[in-house]
Amino acid sequence: MRVAVVGAGIMGCATARALAGDGHEVVLYEQFRVGHDRGSSHGQSRIVRLAYPDQEWVRLAAESFAGWRELEDECGTPLLRLCGLLEFAEDEAKGSRGALTAAGAAFEPLTGERAAARWPVRPPGGWSVLYQPQAGIVRADLALRAFLDGALRRGAVLREQTRVSLDGLDAEVVVVTAGSWARRLVPDLPVRTTRETLAYFRRDGEPLPSVVQRDPELPQRVMYSLWDPEHGLKAGAHHAGRELDPDSTAGPDLATVECVARWVAATHPDADPRPVATQTCLYTTTADESFILQRRGRVVIGSACSGHGFKFAPAVGRRLADLAAEVA
Repeated sequence: MRVAVVGAGIMGCATARALAGDGHEVVLYEQFRVGHDRGSSHGQSRIVRLAYPDQEWVRLAAESFAGWRELEDECGTPLLRLCGLLEFAEDEAKGSRGALTAAGAAFEPLTGERAAARWPVRPPGGWSVLYQPQAGIVRADLALRAFLDGALRRGAVLREQTRVSLDGLDAEVVVVTAGSWARRLVPDLPVRTTRETLAYFRRDGEPLPSVVQRDPELPQRVMYSLWDPEHGLKAGAHHAGRELDPDSTAGPDLATVECVARWVAATHPDADPRPVATQTCLYTTTADESFILQRRGRVVIGSACSGHGFKFAPAVGRRLADLAAEVA
């Protein structure tokens, strides 16, 4: 079967690898260069974790961990650095404990005092803390390259700096993994695009567990931090960005940088709270942060990933490949 995959971010490359591995003729299109910094798949690290308040996400994350290990074995490069995750929640019932228990995943409940005694972190006073060991980071840039190289080895063809239309593609099936540009191809997708701001901070020493702090007033708002291979610490505010056109070249939001720096100062006592670098990332988000993985005739849609999809790339790539292979 001839398949066109439109968008060579992490989901497009994972899908192309799966499809080519199944014996299909795959052409992977990218409007920029692979690894560009205008979308959602650039940078050195992303959080990987099992900890989610919904057990379906926990199970999908566990499936993805197996896929990451398979990819590591194939490319011969370590992609995961598992240093655990700390989840801070004002209300324990709104955290991940119930879902992790239902999924049979290991975790350790802690008080803030016990967490601070084990790691240089300061949870908010009176909040519950959950430590989940199967978490840490995936090396985003290396993972993207590993999926792409795997696709090319299996016979996929890459065409960079090529913008396409669905009608203009000579393929039996088209898989849209165009991230924030997906609505250019599928205009009725119920998504919104925002530009999110990240900041990097100088921190020495061994990698800390990633931290996720849930906002008690805004369930979709999360403060987070993770180990960064270059500077030591990366941090951001999940879903704090403004809605915009994906072709906009707006830079980091300074108010968000200040907010993140204050949180780092309060949470990570051994990090320098003065940002040493900033970065932007596009989120393409549905109302409930779910993914859109569906087939419409010859078109398979793999967007949006709602700002938390990178960790699920092995499982999502497999699902999109299976949807593409279905007999219409």
